[in-house]
Amino acid sequence: MSKYFITLLLFVSTAGKAQTLYFPPLIGNNWDTLSPASLGWCTDRVDSLYDFLEQQNSKAFVVLKDGKIVLEKYFGSFTQDSLWYWASAGKTLTSFLVGKAKEQGYLSLSDTSSEYLGVGWTNCTRQQEDSISILHQLTMTTGLDDGVTDNHCTDPPCLVYKAAAGSRWAYHNAPYTLLEKVLTEATGQNINAYTQSALKTRTGITGAWVTVGFNNVYYSKPRSMARFGLFMQNNCIWNGDTLLRDSAYISDMKNISQTLNYGYGYLWWLNGNGSYMVPGSQLVLPGSYAPAAPADMYAAIGKNGQIISIAPSKGLVVVRMGNADEGEVPFLLCNSIWERLNYVMCNSTAPKVYTFIGNGNWSNAINWSNGEIPPAVLPAGEQIVIYPLGSGEAVLNVDQTVASAASLFVVANKKFRITGNLSVQ
Repeated sequence: MSKYFITLLLFVSTAGKAQTLYFPPLIGNNWDTLSPASLGWCTDRVDSLYDFLEQQNSKAFVVLKDGKIVLEKYFGSFTQDSLWYWASAGKTLTSFLVGKAKEQGYLSLSDTSSEYLGVGWTNCTRQQEDSISILHQLTMTTGLDDGVTDNHCTDPPCLVYKAAAGSRWAYHNAPYTLLEKVLTEATGQNINAYTQSALKTRTGITGAWVTVGFNNVYYSKPRSMARFGLFMQNNCIWNGDTLLRDSAYISDMKNISQTLNYGYGYLWWLNGNGSYMVPGSQLVLPGSYAPAAPADMYAAIGKNGQIISIAPSKGLVVVRMGNADEGEVPFLLCNSIWERLNYVMCNSTAPKVYTFIGNGNWSNAINWSNGEIPPAVLPAGEQIVIYPLGSGEAVLNVDQTVASAASLFVVANKKFRITGNLSVQ
């Protein structure tokens, strides 16, 4: 195989069943709990999960089972009442708000974006610009170039034509960010006011949108993130109060939204659909981004590991806030959390991970954490992480096979060169 640099995320999945849901009161900190022991979980394994989360610079971690808190842990000086940013996990709030605005008659998904953003919101021709709709913004298929110097930039010179709207999927923040202006123009309310009336008052969610550079970033306490996950798990109904009645839109949010990336809904990441794409790449990767999670899991995932992971078949909502060092959409962390949560739930043995931390050849044990070189055929459930320190490079100078349900991951901006052969089953 010729030399090249690659970023790979290769995954597959499993499933389970749902239960009746509990909802905490709208006001206050009271929230019913379940002990891990009452669920038959391996309580002696919980500390290993917390140790892993601490190593990943986590701030908060919450697991709900059927709405009740089973695990809740805060790290360092961070507390239940500390505020943290959602990053791109906040895209899913916007997805709900667009659906609510649609239901209220403020907009239609087929409306051209120009109707709300004005003519000339891009650097495209009028015909190219008028082909972009709200639906394209929701599904990351605007056709605008995500390879510009700053793909967060929402100024017209940054919004350049790349392909016909609807013909190309690309994770592009700027067109998403402009959905805020679509919402404010359509509803006549600023984004915080509309979020308050459409969502927060009736769910007990707190927090606020804050402008950071070009981006609109949501900040909240960890339990508000958990409330939103529980709300979505119950199809936008909070304790019998239906906030969004458009069942078709709710289904579309959490299912394949276009034919290009089966891992993406309306701003939600979808597991278990057979293939997926990742930010910054046009490759379609086989499997699931989180093979350790149930196949029906869908997630809000943001930079540095802001995660709401919902598995209806298991009745679980998993929330993580923190400062992980892993790219814009940290799939590896999401999957690793599920691996370790499965271990806590007595569903597996602890996952085996081989981490390349040196510089040079794959075959040299000194380049691997604890001197452990992965076997020539990496078995299902095990993982290789390429994380050379500093400016180092991992060079695959031997034959390596990655079995189905095993995974190989290259940390963002790290170098991986192949001079031998890599086979993915």
